[in-house]
Amino acid sequence: MRSFAIRVYKQYFNFAASHFMFFANGSREPLHGHNYRVEVRGDSPTLSEDMVFDFLHIKPIVRDICNRLDHKLLLPKFNPFLNIIEDSNGSNYKLILNEKEEMSIPQNDVLILPIENTSAELFAKFIAEEINKELKNKYQFFFLTLEVEVEETPGQSAIYMHREEL
Repeated sequence: MRSFAIRVYKQYFNFAASHFMFFANGSREPLHGHNYRVEVRGDSPTLSEDMVFDFLHIKPIVRDICNRLDHKLLLPKFNPFLNIIEDSNGSNYKLILNEKEEMSIPQNDVLILPIENTSAELFAKFIAEEINKELKNKYQFFFLTLEVEVEETPGQSAIYMHREEL
């Protein structure tokens, strides 16, 4: 089977964010941050107008997703060791960690993601799902395989690969 692919990695496909991961025993990392970099690769067995997909359409989608993640504390919505409570005046989130620790963070500084933990792997999956949603909604398009790489530090990255069922 033949296949064509595009790869997009722009200097502005990045986000600076803080997080902490939970481990299987309920312990967690200290709160810290990274300057993440994102790269996207998509393939298709066919071309439309001699292209896999127009670069001019994919770049703003990835940039927008990175901008939403930028300068936020990224929290996992579905982690059993984290309870996120909106305070009574709606300005802060109270975080209860392992039923032992508490933090209060302004809501404007937080982004709660529909993921289980805040690993680079799950950030890559989240970004891929957001790209797929935008491509289907705006362009009725999907890549046969979509790969999203999230680099946490130079030389250390995670890749999520989504394959469409045909």
